[in-house]
Amino acid sequence: MEEAKNTLKLEDLINKLKEYNPDAIPMVEEAYKLADELHAGQFRKSREPYIIHPLNVAYILAELHADQDTICAGLLHDTLEDTKATKGLLVSEFNEDVANLVDGVTKISNIELLDKNSQKNANTRKIVTSIMDDVRIVIVKLADRLHNMRTLQYKSEAKQKEKSLETFKIFVPLALNIGAYRIRNELEDICFSYLNPDEYKRISEKRLQIEKDSEDCLNEMINVIGKEIETVIRRVRRLNDNEKVNYEIKKRIKNVYGIYRKLLLGYDIERLHDLLILKIMVDTKDDCYLALDAVQSKYNPDNKNMKDYLSNPKTNMYSSFHTSVYGPQGKLVQAQIRTFTDDKVASFGITTYWDIYKGHARYDMQEALKSKFQFFDVIKKMDLIYPDNNDFVSHVEDELFGNNIYVRTDGGIVIELPEGSTPVDFAYKVNDHLGDTIIGAKVDDKEVDILSKLETGNKVDILSDTSSKPKASWLPYLKTSYARSKVLEAVEEEKKYVLK
Repeated sequence: MEEAKNTLKLEDLINKLKEYNPDAIPMVEEAYKLADELHAGQFRKSREPYIIHPLNVAYILAELHADQDTICAGLLHDTLEDTKATKGLLVSEFNEDVANLVDGVTKISNIELLDKNSQKNANTRKIVTSIMDDVRIVIVKLADRLHNMRTLQYKSEAKQKEKSLETFKIFVPLALNIGAYRIRNELEDICFSYLNPDEYKRISEKRLQIEKDSEDCLNEMINVIGKEIETVIRRVRRLNDNEKVNYEIKKRIKNVYGIYRKLLLGYDIERLHDLLILKIMVDTKDDCYLALDAVQSKYNPDNKNMKDYLSNPKTNMYSSFHTSVYGPQGKLVQAQIRTFTDDKVASFGITTYWDIYKGHARYDMQEALKSKFQFFDVIKKMDLIYPDNNDFVSHVEDELFGNNIYVRTDGGIVIELPEGSTPVDFAYKVNDHLGDTIIGAKVDDKEVDILSKLETGNKVDILSDTSSKPKASWLPYLKTSYARSKVLEAVEEEKKYVLK
């Protein structure tokens, strides 16, 4: 994605819309005109006219190929909070959809008797739970936060650190959960640059040097692998000379904070298996495995760092095959092999639906969230379990936005859980009946205690008995709010039965 444009003009936004949705231009121009009028006389800390901010937010959304209602909401997102505009005005001037999106992004600002922390948690809850109604609210808020972080240099040092910490805790995980990796990576690096500037500078300089030193190596690999992919696919597909093999290879390097995260775990920056990356895109999943053969026929693989997310996509739709190989001069390089469509998903997550499903993308987004994204169900359950905003945010940060593990069922379905989760947490994540009747568990085909800690990569089988019931003694060991709530519910029911 492009950096913030302080000289951005309406013309730039219109030109971006011409690339994918010219029919939206008239309505977007009207939204810009109203936003400009409503924000007249308001200025940012940079002393620029305030309209520069919503214009940049709308431009970020246009880079994601957002629909016209979302672009308009991006232009108008601060009008209910900072101007005389009302929701009714937005309905009359545009439509209910635009008004609801703007209202969803608007902070809760007029609740009495709330201290600053409670106010912040009320707003955080509003943003997080808005995903249940319309994920576009979260996407507008991410675009809003991204531009604010890009221009954070105009804030005081205290405000810079406060905003960076908040972004790390809430917005980085939100971007990750909807699969928007590019936004996630940029937010991470900006936050890191303010929270730990010395380390950011040190790693940035080292990263830049490694990038320069590796340029010839990566270019050579792109050339060698490209020719081999062409040869392999032509042979298997039996293509003639006039038929084109469609593939693309791009090089990139891990983001600064991603490197820092690995260094904290004790890794040597020069030996990171995913520091240098070649993205290999082909047409089909079958071609992905042909490309894998091509890569490994030319360069020896590091077998311990191989991940097949093609067969088992991550819980945020990420689908790719990762293999690290030894390139020229023994440099470790990670090849990420995926289809062109999955490459868009890998960069932009659920927002890719705007390209795939066009006019009805909004509805397909929501259906995908309900059926494919596990965090959606967790938010829904937490919203019911914790009526208090402070409790809700605390548990969301701990369970959903903290460190996660990824385990799988016997059938290969990937289950996402907070770090430290047990087979009991796993069982309740799969379904209530399995949790209520669990009597034992096998992890990687070995029997374990049902309160033992699971780790990423484990295969988990639950042993159950319909006569068994949850026990209060499990509670201190459970990591998920839902498992705790179900066990508490069952224990209370048992008490009532005994008293009778």
